Amino acid sequence: MIRVVMCSLMAALLLAACGGGGNEGDSEKAKLEGNVRIDGSSTVYPITEAVAEEFRTVSPRVKVSVGVSGTGGGFKKFCVAETDINDASRPIKPSEIEKAAEHKVEFIELPVAFDGISVVVNPKNDFVDHLSVAELRRIWEPGSKVRSWKDVRAQWPDREMKLYAPGVDSGTFDYFTETVNGKSGACRSDFSASEDDNVLVTGIAGDQYALGFFGFAYFDHNRDKLKIVAIDGSKGPIEPSNKTINDGTYSPLSRPIFIYVSAEAAKRPEVDAFVNFYLKSAAALVKDVGYVPLPEKVYEFAIARFGSRRTGTVYKSESDKSRTLAELMAP
Repeated sequence: MIRVVMCSLMAALLLAACGGGGNEGDSEKAKLEGNVRIDGSSTVYPITEAVAEEFRTVSPRVKVSVGVSGTGGGFKKFCVAETDINDASRPIKPSEIEKAAEHKVEFIELPVAFDGISVVVNPKNDFVDHLSVAELRRIWEPGSKVRSWKDVRAQWPDREMKLYAPGVDSGTFDYFTETVNGKSGACRSDFSASEDDNVLVTGIAGDQYALGFFGFAYFDHNRDKLKIVAIDGSKGPIEPSNKTINDGTYSPLSRPIFIYVSAEAAKRPEVDAFVNFYLKSAAALVKDVGYVPLPEKVYEFAIARFGSRRTGTVYKSESDKSRTLAELMAP
């Protein structure tokens, strides 16, 4: 019996000396303290909030706050060092880069998922089969004369079209207007706007003749309240889905979404740990909240980019937006 007890004690001491199979790293994460301040896109919010919830289980002493001011509203805070991370549903603009430089804010640009802007109507709408990009432009362009569905196609009913869209500080709004109308922010003004996509869902779900757009995840989570509209980008009508967004066939309304990390904030252990956790968890978590994961290689490039603290944007010119993330981010 004494021999058995002594052997057990020796085994326990050996395990403790070896660090318990990786528990030391977990212990260090659990000891982390501090705050991580995040704001920005309502589109990216569900991913970041999901990551924050998981991170709290390994680093409960770190307070991660996630705001929703829209991509543009978030950049206004980020570029003057009021936040550590900005959620963004579009690449940073040259004017925002200049603002950040004025305040000596260097940033690390990290893609986290793909999203497809979803055009949606009320489920009781039984006449819309699809819309072309040209029809979307006629509906949403500045000075649009479209007031009823009949103005879009003669065979559709002469019923007033109520429009719903993200607010002007939203990256989704910027991307949609640039893609559809040819210029970021160019849009008719008579629509119901909100930075909270849940407000848009409620509005469209309560109006039989409504039309609106927002990120795919919000449609995916509200399929029982909304009807998706297939979009014809010149190759026939295609609905957004995990497959069509990832392979690029849902064009031109699919795009990558990002987090922007302050290089100064990244020096803090809690921010460094959170961002690394984010990038290593993203592939699994983005699926859980209705988004499309990036290719594995792109996540590897993003982890390396953050590890080396490589600052700046990969989008040096407009033509870069047509290149793949793997091409843009390759070392």
